[in-house]
Amino acid sequence: MDGDALVLSAGGLWAAWEVGAWSVLHERFRPRLIVGASAGAWNGWAIAGGASPDDLTRDWLDPSLADFIRFGLHRAGCLRGEPLCEVARELFARYRPAMPFALTLVEVPSLKVRIVREHEITWRHLAASCAIPCGFPPVEIEGRRYVDGGFRGALPLWAAEQLGARRALALNVLNTPGFRLLHRVMRMRRPGGALAVTRVEPSRRLGSLRDALVWNATNIGRWIDLGRSDASSITM
Repeated sequence: MDGDALVLSAGGLWAAWEVGAWSVLHERFRPRLIVGASAGAWNGWAIAGGASPDDLTRDWLDPSLADFIRFGLHRAGCLRGEPLCEVARELFARYRPAMPFALTLVEVPSLKVRIVREHEITWRHLAASCAIPCGFPPVEIEGRRYVDGGFRGALPLWAAEQLGARRALALNVLNTPGFRLLHRVMRMRRPGGALAVTRVEPSRRLGSLRDALVWNATNIGRWIDLGRSDASSITM
């Protein structure tokens, strides 16, 4: 699977920024592989399934996304799992990858990272890819429990490299000093030196952690616009 990879980072609702960036870059970059973590996995699943930038923008601006986060205490956290599963089912039903695609998951309690590819992916894998630890309950798949792949690698460049990519376009929304520190503390997986990476990142802070969890149409529109602006200065 040699070739170019599009790698999409975790980031909750901030991943709307990726949509704006991709709307500019999709005509200049034709990936042979897409890899995503967390919300980036959902964007990647849709892109691999043929979603246009307009489709993605419409999906992100859909007010029904406001129901995605519903608070409710359970043994593993404070966010109800039913809305997560409902959105994952809908996403799975709407799109099927027409090109190589992979997402990452973290198994609990071992914290092992797993790559799951297009033919293996079910709606449960899509749900698990966004099951934020200490928020959503883990998702059980074939007797094992999984959570958000971004927990151990917010930008899964290592997975793209492992799948044969030599070059990657990385859209990374988690670029603040706090997240960079967390990356080091958590010893998140990194690619080797053979992968050539072009990074595109937000030029300014996207907002608070609350903003990344609570849907707001104004924020979504602003982040998409910023993604377009940030990507416009990239030379491919």
